[in-house]
Amino acid sequence: MDDAHDGGCLCGSVRYRVRGPLRDVTTCHCGECRRMHGAAGAYTACPDDHLELVSDDGLTWIASPASTTGAERAFCRNCGSSLFWKAPDRDYTAIAAGTVDEPSGLQAVGHIWWDARADWEIPDGLPTSEGGTATSG
Repeated sequence: MDDAHDGGCLCGSVRYRVRGPLRDVTTCHCGECRRMHGAAGAYTACPDDHLELVSDDGLTWIASPASTTGAERAFCRNCGSSLFWKAPDRDYTAIAAGTVDEPSGLQAVGHIWWDARADWEIPDGLPTSEGGTATSG
């Protein structure tokens, strides 16, 4: 895997570069992530000193409302993309995996807060579609 990864928000106002490897992807099903993303949140992460903001014109940090750790979340105030999660006592920043440019080389490795998942979240067995139209069984 390449040791540099680029990424950013939907509109391009926020761009970042990670120098070094990214952690593989963990999907979080907690209520806060589901409300922030509209569904479970998928995150990779890197040490703080490996994350460089290339362009942060639209970047806004907010206190995570439900956090008991004092964590903050970052999003683009121009397009609304959720980008980062950071707890003050940790030396890494979680990065919304969908914001990493492809090819990312990342793999999904697990779920956290599975017991808090939405009642409509079903892990497997649903029909799939190559395009934008959902299929039914």
